[in-house]
Amino acid sequence: MNRERDQRGSRGPRDQRDPRTQRDQRDEYRQHSPAWIRAQRRKRKQILRRRIMIGGAIICLILIIGVIRLISGLFGHGKEKTTDTVAEESTFQASDISVNGISLKGMTKSEAKAAIEAKFPWNVKISYNGESVDADNMIDTELDAFLDGISADKNGGEYTFSVEDSEDLQSAAAKAAADAAEKWDVKAKNSSISEYDAASDKFLFTDGTPGKAVDQKKLASDLVAAVTSGNYDAVIQAEVNETAPELSEADAREQYQRLSTFTTETTANEKRNTNVKLAAQAINGTIVQPGEEFSFNKVVGPRTAEKGYQEAAAYSGGEVVQEPGGGVCQVSSTMYRVAFQSGMQITYRRSHTFEPNYVTPGQDAAISWDIPDFRFINTSKAAIGIRANYSNRKMTVSFYGVPVLEDGITWSLESEKTDELPPPEPTYVEDPTLDPGTEVTQKAATNGSRWVTYKIVSKNGTVVEKTEDHAKTYKGHAAVIRRNTGTVKVSPDETTAVVSTSAAAVDGMPDGYVPGESVAPESSAAATTAAPTSGSETKSTHSETKSSQSETTAASTTAAATTAATEAATTAAPTTAASTTTAAPNGPGEETTATPSTEAIGNIAGFPGDGN
Repeated sequence: MNRERDQRGSRGPRDQRDPRTQRDQRDEYRQHSPAWIRAQRRKRKQILRRRIMIGGAIICLILIIGVIRLISGLFGHGKEKTTDTVAEESTFQASDISVNGISLKGMTKSEAKAAIEAKFPWNVKISYNGESVDADNMIDTELDAFLDGISADKNGGEYTFSVEDSEDLQSAAAKAAADAAEKWDVKAKNSSISEYDAASDKFLFTDGTPGKAVDQKKLASDLVAAVTSGNYDAVIQAEVNETAPELSEADAREQYQRLSTFTTETTANEKRNTNVKLAAQAINGTIVQPGEEFSFNKVVGPRTAEKGYQEAAAYSGGEVVQEPGGGVCQVSSTMYRVAFQSGMQITYRRSHTFEPNYVTPGQDAAISWDIPDFRFINTSKAAIGIRANYSNRKMTVSFYGVPVLEDGITWSLESEKTDELPPPEPTYVEDPTLDPGTEVTQKAATNGSRWVTYKIVSKNGTVVEKTEDHAKTYKGHAAVIRRNTGTVKVSPDETTAVVSTSAAAVDGMPDGYVPGESVAPESSAAATTAAPTSGSETKSTHSETKSSQSETTAASTTAAATTAATEAATTAAPTTAASTTTAAPNGPGEETTATPSTEAIGNIAGFPGDGN
């Protein structure tokens, strides 16, 4: 029985089969059934729809990005960039890239540069006489170019940084040498007049002093050699040589001469002449070094009663006043002509409000404390000496030095009146001592004027250049008219007379000047070369005599409470006589003789003075 069971079990039932066979049969059946086929079709359609949707989304995104870029481009077109574009630094990617044994793997350019500079720091110095200065880095630019070159090479490898001799390197070395020279060079000092001896009234000479100069050519060569050899911490000794002065004492004595001289005539007013004399004494003997600026006010100082200056007529704000120092403008105006003719650089000059009568209008230099001033710069290679002298109503200024104008070249000023301007409205003074309805001209009006002043350059007496230097408009004087507009004539006995004195033509202030305020200077010639040559003649181009004028001013009075003032003044206007002749001048003080001075003070020869 058991055997039969076993046999049946081994065969199995008829319809019992292997499970894998059954699955294959079922799959085969399903693949061919209508339901399965329909399901597969639906699945493929869903997949297709998803792909279409995803593709459409991608296309839309691309289109949107394109539109955004287009719009951005349209709105940004024509606009300037407000920020600089910062380029990303190259990174050294090669694993074996190195420079002078320094691995640059993974470094940016700036990091690589810092690593190389840390191992080979720039520490070149230039030394002289125990003092050292750092030389500007001359490998920085070369290192930048070197790193740019190897960063483009993606292959890596070992590189060696070195600096080759080049035009750029030589230029950098020359600049470093020039910087060192600027620090240590000392200009040789020419022999020149060094001081003025008041006792002997002479200028004294001193010998020149040597200078020193860095040998820039050798220093630049040493710098190039150090850099190209890789010696970036070298200490290079600068070679400094002694330089001789351009002018020895013998040369200076031979070349010194009177550059220019000019004379103007003063008035008979003793107080005014006292002021002119004091200002001349303050200036006399002044020495102006090469490149130094002379200031009239700095040298003369304030014109005060304590210094002996007298009250004389001057202009203040366009009005005639009595003040200490009135008249000193004649000294500054005389000096202006000399400075110009000597080739000095005029740095500050102002004209007067009204026409001067001691120099040609347009050739004056107004002075007051402390502005306006008269200033010039010595453009010569040697010191100049100034002589100023007043004697017998003549004011003379002379400059002595080494000429810088070419031989035969002279400078002069020439002024022309271009317009005559009407005077201001008259000033009326009530004078009841006159008959009613009567008018009497107390002071006649004077016209204003416009002047143009030219710089005249001549060679051997022939004019080669005429250029406008400056223009000036002078005011006229208003007439003063006495009149009686009342109906009653008052007896002079019933008035109180006040007599005062004023000048008809005086030194003055510039237009618009307010005491204590600074005034911009008028333009003047900025001479950069020197003066007339030895043996030149300088004569005044202007000779003018103005008639004396009298002023009488009466103030109104009334029977109850008035006073009558009369003002009478007679001032003789000066006659301009500015002619001087130079006959082969030999030095300061030799204004009338051609014989050189042989006098000596100690071991230094001097020049005789002008005398008073």
